[in-house]
Amino acid sequence: MKSQRVQRKMGTSCGSAVTSQTRMGRARVCVPSSRRRTSQGSSSLQGLARHVVARAAMTEAPERSPSPSRVDLRDEGSPTANGLFTNTNPECRRVVPSEKQMEGKTTTVKVVYVVLEAQYQASLSEAVEKLNNRDAVTSGGVGVEIVGYLLEELRDAKNYEEFKKDVETANVFIGSLIFIEELADKVIDAVQPQRERLDACLVFPSMPAVMRLNKLGSFSMAQLGQSKSVISSFMKKKKQQGSGGFEEAMLKLVRTLPSVLKYLPSDKAQDARNFMLSLQYWLGGSADNLENFLLTIAKAYVPEASKLASVQIAEPVVFPDAGIWHPLAPAMYEDLKEYLNWYDTRKDMTFEKDAPVVGLVLQRTHLVTGDEAHYAATVMDLEARGAKVVPIFAGGLDFSGPVKKFYFDPLNKDKSYVDCVVSLTGFALVGGPARQDHPKAIETLKTLNVPYMVSLPLVFQTTEEWSDSSLGLHPVQVALQVALPELDGGLEPIIFSGRDSRTGKSHALHDRIESVCSRAIKWADLRKKQVKDKKVCITVFSFPPDKGNVGTAAYLNVFGSIYKVLKGLQDDGYDVGQLPETDKELMESVLNDTEARYNSEDLNVAYKMSVPEYKKLCLYQEALEENWGPAPGTLNTNGEDLLVFGKEFGNVFIGVQPTFGYEGDPMRLLFSKSASPHHGFAAYYTFVEHVFKADAVLHFGTHGSLEFMPGKQVGMSDGCYPDSLIGSIPNLYYYAANNPSEATIAKRRSYANTMSYLTPPAENAGLYKGLKELSELVGSYQGLKSSNRGIQIVNTIIDKAIQCNLDRDVNLPEVDAKDITEEERDTVVGSVYKKLIEIESRLLPCGLHVIGCPPSAEEAVATLVNIASIDRPELEPPLLGLPTLLARAVGRDIEDVYRNSDNGVLDDVNLLQDITMASREAVTEFVNESVSKDGRIDATFVDIIGKLSGAKEDPWVRALKKTAFKNANQQEMEKVFGYLNFCLQQVVKDAELDSLMKALRGEYVEPGPGGDPIRNPDVLPTGKNIHALDPQAIPTSAAVQSAAVVVERLIERQKLDNGGAYPETIALVLWGTDNIKTYGESLAQVMLMVGVRPKPDALGRVNKLELIPLEELGRPRIDVVVNCSGVFRDLFVNQMNLLDRAIKLAAEQEDEPLEMNFVRKH
Repeated sequence: MKSQRVQRKMGTSCGSAVTSQTRMGRARVCVPSSRRRTSQGSSSLQGLARHVVARAAMTEAPERSPSPSRVDLRDEGSPTANGLFTNTNPECRRVVPSEKQMEGKTTTVKVVYVVLEAQYQASLSEAVEKLNNRDAVTSGGVGVEIVGYLLEELRDAKNYEEFKKDVETANVFIGSLIFIEELADKVIDAVQPQRERLDACLVFPSMPAVMRLNKLGSFSMAQLGQSKSVISSFMKKKKQQGSGGFEEAMLKLVRTLPSVLKYLPSDKAQDARNFMLSLQYWLGGSADNLENFLLTIAKAYVPEASKLASVQIAEPVVFPDAGIWHPLAPAMYEDLKEYLNWYDTRKDMTFEKDAPVVGLVLQRTHLVTGDEAHYAATVMDLEARGAKVVPIFAGGLDFSGPVKKFYFDPLNKDKSYVDCVVSLTGFALVGGPARQDHPKAIETLKTLNVPYMVSLPLVFQTTEEWSDSSLGLHPVQVALQVALPELDGGLEPIIFSGRDSRTGKSHALHDRIESVCSRAIKWADLRKKQVKDKKVCITVFSFPPDKGNVGTAAYLNVFGSIYKVLKGLQDDGYDVGQLPETDKELMESVLNDTEARYNSEDLNVAYKMSVPEYKKLCLYQEALEENWGPAPGTLNTNGEDLLVFGKEFGNVFIGVQPTFGYEGDPMRLLFSKSASPHHGFAAYYTFVEHVFKADAVLHFGTHGSLEFMPGKQVGMSDGCYPDSLIGSIPNLYYYAANNPSEATIAKRRSYANTMSYLTPPAENAGLYKGLKELSELVGSYQGLKSSNRGIQIVNTIIDKAIQCNLDRDVNLPEVDAKDITEEERDTVVGSVYKKLIEIESRLLPCGLHVIGCPPSAEEAVATLVNIASIDRPELEPPLLGLPTLLARAVGRDIEDVYRNSDNGVLDDVNLLQDITMASREAVTEFVNESVSKDGRIDATFVDIIGKLSGAKEDPWVRALKKTAFKNANQQEMEKVFGYLNFCLQQVVKDAELDSLMKALRGEYVEPGPGGDPIRNPDVLPTGKNIHALDPQAIPTSAAVQSAAVVVERLIERQKLDNGGAYPETIALVLWGTDNIKTYGESLAQVMLMVGVRPKPDALGRVNKLELIPLEELGRPRIDVVVNCSGVFRDLFVNQMNLLDRAIKLAAEQEDEPLEMNFVRKH
């Protein structure tokens, strides 16, 4: 039986909010409060309710703030209620020699260390105890006191003060893997003032600023950075390369120590040798190595430890930098053949000939420090399930080399030896917590071409803290060890090990390891099983319930797409039974009625599950009785059995996901004190896994209810319903490319491989009825304005504009047109015309997408016109948009045209319309070259057109010949249309169906960003495994530049509307999806309004702030009320903290006058 659910909710949204109120007053950030234990279950249900209200619009509902309070990014009442840090006490890492241990000894050496993770804690503590247990002679009369801090603990003010006090009385400081800049700054602030006083300061791979603290006699990293020695150049070069290159460089230095030291001056050679020796001891990690490390440093650099001169110290015990480890193996192996020779001759285990092979990626530090129990448990569980295991490790931060070396068949280097890879490090494949090289990782994983899972050890929390938290995984770990591996294509962030709060050692979470291992083997089985025997469940949705919406999804023709998928599966050899002739017949066979309502005779019943069978197969069904009573309940039942709706086609089952809750009152669950899926929902997934025995489930379209079920937000336990419901089934999920924020929820909470599908192109809305007549009147005025009829037409335009309610948006004169000047009449008509063009140009989705179907010519034109309208300075070479180029062709600046058009200048309104039409004509001519007979784009033609470019008259030249723009810069235009040709190739690639087939074959699906393909064509081709972005990388510099333009324009407009006075307060809503699409543009807008500029740190993470002086700002600091959607809050927890710091920074400028700082004023 699974444990009772104590975590009922997930923080995707919430019903109430709290506010961040600065010390100075009213500047604030509204943050949804989903942490209140009095309303368990409400948050995830409310997140789903949002989509009941506005599903088609794909919005995320912002929350209202009932009262002001401090910004709160943690669980109320939880052990982590002191903020974004762990609640463990550093005192558990303090070892002080006893009076008995100090008998006959004269000196105590105090050591203080700071590390990212806790695996060194046990080894260091054991090493110190061994040293202190030595007698006075063999210890050189020295006892050692040691105290250690985990990096995250320094966020706590009390811990930080204790840390500073410890450093002030320390002899030796040690740091390692300090890669979080705001905490790195704290370390520097504490250690730098004491650096000269300290006898030794050793910092192993960390941020460059922290590395400069190193000091061993005459050796320091600061000197290395300035000198011209060979070692200096070598390390400096590697430090700049990133991708874990700095640590790799240090490892190479250790290996090549003799050849490097000969280049150093003799007086510095010994200190440099001691640093490299120390690094060898540290990387060795065992208690013996660390004991000798401490002796080496004390002997060489602590004056009071002079008696150590007579003590012999052993050389470091060296372990391989990379290799294969197994808990039962006699040694670590550096060759796959040697490992297999041992593995295949084991007496304790026998494996089937075609047993799946799972590759595990491990952290070397856990192995050398003896903190490997969680790794051993994972190996044992996989083997107990009949899988072979190849556990590899690396000493640096780049695992791509070991993957290439150990995961390919020794007899065929082009063939993968493993069937699935599970990284147990939690880090990105290349770069770890430092700089990442995702393209290198993706290239490595594409070559390997197997499913890639990234499971997590608890790093910044103890097991108890995680278990008690409704938030789940620590936000910093989400950023480092969930978001970053997703950029590599990593799947399924399941926590597999916990951390002991007293010893710091990792321990296996056996129920979580069972989940990881069973799912890894299921992914591996997809590579082994014959296609004809594979079973696939296709799940469609019914949302909102009771609305005739069965089988719908955002922007997707669901049954048309399913039919294409079934045909593709049939062609690939899957047993799909007797398929209907058309997609309409397919839909009717499942629904019986195109307007089918859920839980009615309109749906085909595929299976009737008796209550005894349900209780036997569904291990968590008792936990559902609190909300729904005993099975079968009242939903998805005929009163006796639980009903599963859908229809089987050979080995493919098309099922209808049950509704979220009560059909007549789908919101009722929102107000429940606790929440759970109902018995019918649980029975559906129980049937799929245990009765139909699906090898994979395909959730079809955006979006269902599974990922919004109650449970922790990220890093779920066995008490979280998405984890229980999906079981061990590989989850494939077609998700709209333009909605990466909610795709991320599906990826993290239902363990989905989210494959993007193209949203329909946006097309101009056009005009109708009165608006069309008004447009015709404007056209008449342009030809007759100088005649006697001009004034009459203007009066008619004004009357018609009032009838169409345009007087709300356009300033219309209240006098007769004859009483105003001709210039004023032109401005009136221009303002009306500008508004008409604005309405006509509004973009609306055009139709529904069908999976695997290339766009029509009309759809392609709509997409490419929008892509071509944007300047792209970030590209190499930079590209100018078509509007910019066409405006320059007639001697104008497009920004001036936009500005004058906004002000109703008739000539520029006309010019802008001409530019828009010419752009469309040029793109249409270009697209028509690639149209096949059926009116759709032919990928072959697109490729040919690209190759023939320049060989004949370009289509855009033909389009512009008879226009005022015929002299447009040919070189720049060719660059634009070359780019459009590339984009068109991406649009028509059939990657959506191909990615599904790859996933079902147990292959790697290439990751890619989600978002708007217009703004970011890297979203194309669709079919990629959607990821969001590195949450610590926003706002980007480009987003800040764009935001600056928007902010200034907005403030100027508000100033005009406010009688020339600056607005004191502006309200904004921060949406998750929008900030992913724009790389944090609206986040940057908030900061720029208050006059604060976000800045990246040395690793490119945006976690620094710079106050813009009032002299540079040229205006007051505008107070901002920010309302955040639940998705934004949950995906960008670190940016929420950054936002809070920015507001406080502005509010605390006490020397600024109130009339220039509205944040402070309020």
